[in-house]
Amino acid sequence: MTNQVDPMVSSDATSDDKLWAMLCYLIPVLIPIIVLVMEDKKNRPFIKAHAMQALVWGIVYIVIGAATSFIFVGLCVLPVCWILSIYWAIQAYGGKYINIPVITNFVKNQGWA
Repeated sequence: MTNQVDPMVSSDATSDDKLWAMLCYLIPVLIPIIVLVMEDKKNRPFIKAHAMQALVWGIVYIVIGAATSFIFVGLCVLPVCWILSIYWAIQAYGGKYINIPVITNFVKNQGWA
């Protein structure tokens, strides 16, 4: 039996890193901006990757909410987005890198993470 390392799990993330990454997904936009202003946090690769993804996700979340707020379908879309945020927060707290379709590739292609 071989010992394989999961590339999606960070081996150097501290418990503080995991906590900040989780908070980025639970309170998108606000916490990622705070993290990116703090010198000691924005230089940590694990936190920066999650903060940038959560920031973009938060903006998408707000746009989806605004676009669907006047339609009844919006009542179903926003809780699904919130559940996704909670799921990603739990994964980040577990030390995993999150792969959000489209957003992760966008953040990586921009060189933000």
